[in-house]
Formats: sequence, C-alpha cells, structure tokens
Amino acid sequence: MFSKIVSTLMLSTGIWKTIMRQIHEQIHETVRRSRGRPQARPDEETLRLIVDAADREFQSNGYAGTNIKAVADRAGVSTKTLYKLVPTKAELFEATIRHRIGRFLLDLDDDVSDELDTREALEHILLAFGLLTLSAETIAINRLVISECERFPEVAAAFYQSAIVPVNGVIENWLTKQKDKGALRIDDIHIASGMLRGMMAMEPQRTAMMGQRSAPQRDEIVLRARQCAEVFYNGCKA
Repeated sequence: MFSKIVSTLMLSTGIWKTIMRQIHEQIHETVRRSRGRPQARPDEETLRLIVDAADREFQSNGYAGTNIKAVADRAGVSTKTLYKLVPTKAELFEATIRHRIGRFLLDLDDDVSDELDTREALEHILLAFGLLTLSAETIAINRLVISECERFPEVAAAFYQSAIVPVNGVIENWLTKQKDKGALRIDDIHIASGMLRGMMAMEPQRTAMMGQRSAPQRDEIVLRARQCAEVFYNGCKA
C-alpha cells in the first residue's frame, strides 16, 4: 500500500512538473513573440488620437494651461510616444490647426465641382468656410490665439501660417479662375477675398467670441452663405 502511495505521489509530482514546464515554455514563447511583434497601431492613427486629444485640451485649458501629460493620458498613449511624433507643444497646436483646415479642404473637394455655375460654387465655398470659422471649436481656438498671442507668439504664427494663409489661398485661387474665364469682374483678388470672408464670418464670429451669443447653428450658416453669395455675385458678375 505504501509503495502504491509513493508511486502515485511521484507520478503526480512528475505530471505537475510537466505542466509547470509547459506553462513556463508558453510564457517564454509569448514574451519572445511580443518582442518581435509589429506595433498594433500605425503612427498615423496614433497621431490622430493625439491631435484630437490636444484639440480638446487646448479648447478647455488654453495654450498655457494645456499639459502634455494630460494630452497623452486623454489620447491613451505614453508621453514618450507623444514626443516621438510631436516634439513640442507649439508643433502640437499647429497639428490641431492643420487637421481642422484639412477637413475644410476636403469639404471643398467634395462640394465644389466644375459642373456648378459660378454663383452655386461660390455658395458652396462660403458654406464650407462658414462651417469651419463659425463652429464653436474654431471660435474657441480664435479666442485662445487672441488671448495668448503676446505671451506665446508661436501660437499666433502657427495659426496664421496653418489656418489663415491656406484658407485665403483657396478662395483667392478660385476667384482668380473665375476672373480669368470671364465669370467675375474683380480688380484686386486679395481685397475681394478679404471682403468676401469678412461678409461671411466676421460679425457672427466676433459676437460669439465676446460671449454675446452662441455659435451659429447650421441652418443659420446655410442661409448666410446663400445671401452672401447672392450679394457678392450680383456685384461682381461679368
């Protein structure tokens, strides 16, 4: 009887050792594979998460009050990963602006085609511009830039180069094409573009920035784009 018990214990011990050895080998293989495993998320997707998180942090806390660690935590990445993709806070702010302007340019590509007549195309351009500049998010960014540009001139520089310049360029290029093909009579493209943009956005944006009203709703922006296009086209049509 005793010998059977000993044999059983030895057999059990052998089985247990075998199981533990298999578990150890599985753990070792998992670690080995994880070291050589390709990254689960591409840099482009990680950067998008970081930019989205930074956009919300900048709007909530301003430029000075935005903490890089808070951005990383919100994006679900490490600060090391964030700094690898975006080395400075100024570049992070600029990336949020470029992302917003990129959506505006995509909207124009989708909405403005050669099949539209000049007045219809102008209305589509003004609508895309209005949806960009009169959104609550953009109004918050404008307020941030104005309030912090003296302390952080890089903020104003990033906003000007990444937002104002490319948007102006898109509108001026379109006006130039309309002038060249004889659809519009314009003496100075730059002045005409500024007047057009100001007519569409300045009054409602400025009022909202001062806290005297909320950001316009889409139906109001649609109506304003239609009316501004009508006024400008009637004044400049060939």
